[in-house]
Amino acid sequence: MLDTDTKRRIDTARDLLVGKVPDPKSQVEQITIALIYKFMDDMDAEAEELGGKRKFFSGEYGKFGWAKLMQPGIGGHELLALYADGIAKMPENPGIPTLFRDIFKNAYLPYRDPETLKSFLRVINDFTYDHSERLGDAFEYLLSVLGSQGDAGQFRTPRHIIDFIVEILAPRKEESLLDPACGTAGFLISAYKHILRTNTDARGNSTLTPDEKGRLAKKFNGYDISPDMVRLSLVNLYLHGFTDPHIFEYDSLTDTARWNEYADVILANPPFMSPKGGIRPHNRFSIQAKRSEVLFVDYIAEHLTPNGRAGIIVPEGIIFQSQNAYKDLRKMLVENSLVAVISLPAGCFNPYSGVKTSILLLDKSLARQSDTIAFFKVENDGYDLGAQRRPIQKNDLPKVREELESYLTTLRERKDRSELALTTALIIPKEKIVANGEYNLSGERYREGSVKETTFPMVALGDVTELIRGITFGKSDQLEHATENSLLVATTKAAQQSGIVEEDLYHIPRNLVKDDSKLLRPGDILISTANSLNLLGRTTHVQSVRKPMSFGAFMSVIRPGDNILDGYLIHCLRTEYAFDFFIKNANTTTNISNLNLSTLANLQIPLPPLEIQKEIVAEIEGYQRVINGARAVLDNYRPHIPINPDWPMVELGEVCDGILTGPFGTALHQSDYVSAGIPVINPQNIIEGKITSDGVKMVSTETRNRLQEFTIRESDIIIGRRGEMGRCAVATSDMNGWLCGTGCFVIRLSSKCVPKFYFHQISSSKTKAHLEEQAIGVTMKNLNQGILSGVKVPLPPLPEQQAIVAEIEAEQNLVNANRELITRFEAKIQTTLSRIWGEPSV
Repeated sequence: MLDTDTKRRIDTARDLLVGKVPDPKSQVEQITIALIYKFMDDMDAEAEELGGKRKFFSGEYGKFGWAKLMQPGIGGHELLALYADGIAKMPENPGIPTLFRDIFKNAYLPYRDPETLKSFLRVINDFTYDHSERLGDAFEYLLSVLGSQGDAGQFRTPRHIIDFIVEILAPRKEESLLDPACGTAGFLISAYKHILRTNTDARGNSTLTPDEKGRLAKKFNGYDISPDMVRLSLVNLYLHGFTDPHIFEYDSLTDTARWNEYADVILANPPFMSPKGGIRPHNRFSIQAKRSEVLFVDYIAEHLTPNGRAGIIVPEGIIFQSQNAYKDLRKMLVENSLVAVISLPAGCFNPYSGVKTSILLLDKSLARQSDTIAFFKVENDGYDLGAQRRPIQKNDLPKVREELESYLTTLRERKDRSELALTTALIIPKEKIVANGEYNLSGERYREGSVKETTFPMVALGDVTELIRGITFGKSDQLEHATENSLLVATTKAAQQSGIVEEDLYHIPRNLVKDDSKLLRPGDILISTANSLNLLGRTTHVQSVRKPMSFGAFMSVIRPGDNILDGYLIHCLRTEYAFDFFIKNANTTTNISNLNLSTLANLQIPLPPLEIQKEIVAEIEGYQRVINGARAVLDNYRPHIPINPDWPMVELGEVCDGILTGPFGTALHQSDYVSAGIPVINPQNIIEGKITSDGVKMVSTETRNRLQEFTIRESDIIIGRRGEMGRCAVATSDMNGWLCGTGCFVIRLSSKCVPKFYFHQISSSKTKAHLEEQAIGVTMKNLNQGILSGVKVPLPPLPEQQAIVAEIEAEQNLVNANRELITRFEAKIQTTLSRIWGEPSV
């Protein structure tokens, strides 16, 4: 577990570098180099204390030792020259292992400001290495600040998705593992932790022998084309117990040196993008392609051992693109190794990318004996799909994993598949996938009843509307301010489903739009026709136009004709049927998908008479008004406790029996975690005022008993100490004996307090704002006991506290009834739309 001080130092180090080294990846590299530099000196110092000799900084390299950098009175420019020279010459140092020479390979100091360097090295000097697991956790936190490496199509894979894939593939201690596009080695480390966790006895102690651990490390391999990523992977693995990590700077697509190396388990999130002109691969691939995602999937499929397994994250183009290379790849997978496809929600990779992705699960052994492929759909992965990816309660991953494991077990044991009760999947015969030669891997395509029958005639969208493509405006066309003759332009960012966001519009000279048909009119429907797949087909109903407005190149307008109402059409375009049409017919290149107007014109929609259209619109809008009102209640309700001026105001610490922290330092090791046991609560387990055990880490009863002082009791308030300030919940009776993790505090109130009363105080917007202001840290804010203890809270008499809590709970019951109202009226809208489109055909 990572302690707050270490995280604070990392944040401070980044804050010092940001003015000189703006790129997050470069910041991480500079901190990595400095940490390893000091680590080597610490090991030298420890060797001396034990009666040995220095080996890292000895002989002619002794002048570069850390103590020389920290000596009092050293001048700024002298320090700069010494440190820059030291890291540049370290790859030539014969006294350090090959691993460390590789880490320092091509390292350099990218700035020449002595004061920045001096302040930065002082922060690094405060790091200690008394526990390697703590250092590993610190490095994982450092890597978490990495954002998009979009030029190469590399996106940091969310940890929960990595762990999900690893748990499904369940690598074993005797198997070889490979990630051919390893980045920072997240998949390899997750797999290593899985093997450690699944090789423990009933007391949670490891059953792996030293020899087994040694052999295990040799079976893990990673490749990456970027020397910077190789460096980060080496450090990451080293800090997680790999003394000789096997990470190689290697281009799997253009180099044949390692072509004959195979693995039992391959885990990967390969780059999604290809350079202009495509990849020029070597000639050993079975699929002829220039797209990196096609070649990587081919590489992985061809480099599994005869009984090998793989989990690959792929962009949606792999699933349904019609070009020959994509079809050939899907044919090869279906015939030889594919057992399941898991569709992930669009936005899973936010904020790095909005690209829609799926997971391909390959198992050569099971694929040979199965005549079906399973298609699973994850609609919620435990986080919202916004840029911040905040935790939510809805999480399909545990259910999908459970059902997928049941399906794979059924294949493995050759049981009757009819006994499976799957709610998240479709099991499709391979012959159905093969039938039309497309080998399409979109599960929804094969869902029974996807074809609609309706009593109204079906017409092509192009027959009842005018379709108008947007105009390409360059940056040089945009005006800084509005003028008398300027014109507004709607963009994909401005055109939201709820309406046009005026602050996201820009101005251009009016004379750039010579065709009045390209000016928006009331009743027009703006549609995104060029974007990432999750935004493709998003529609905006233009109900009024206050100022002249055109629309940009990524947008098109659907202008209804005389026999179709815009209010009716917008509902047709927002159905699942229309969305599936957009996705299946998109032309995807790199991370952008395009929908041709000629293709859009072929969308089939039912066309009732105008009078019936009016009735339908009135009915749906009536339901929608009820939904909007209920949502307004949910959005705006906040428990409010009016403060009586007669109540004394006290510090929170004065009404607590204690504010407890989680087990820091060496108290809790990664090896203490087990697959089933006592939950350890951290901030990610506190969602919307409740504590959830979904995805929680667990320890054995023996470990919990050793850490009794950190156990939770009923009515304790658990509050996160990092991230979103004020995220808290009250523990219930079934949580007695659970552990508080290092990321949380336990607020244990005295008998003169009602826990729910103080829960509402602490989670109020006012207290959250105070905690946000007082929290320390740069990249991630943190609380400490002093900050929390000093929060001012009212202390009314106990009966008044109880009465206020009872009133709030009554209010919340009424508010929660609105959730049911929303569900019911959304179902009414779907019933109305089903009536238009007709029931699914059997």
